[in-house]
Amino acid sequence: MSEAPVPSDTAAGSAGAEAEEQSKSLLQQMEELLAAVSADLSQLDANLQGDTTARGADEA
Repeated sequence: MSEAPVPSDTAAGSAGAEAEEQSKSLLQQMEELLAAVSADLSQLDANLQGDTTARGADEA
């Protein structure tokens, strides 16, 4: 199987991101990941609350 060539700007951006991540401590990486997950969960909760409220209004 042949692999599709990776555009050079994508490869360079990915290499830069890897170098940046290596310079961060594991604790800092975990804190950033936890903050991102927390934000995603908050958004999901808000979406679900809105759906539940909308359904309740439709049924009434």
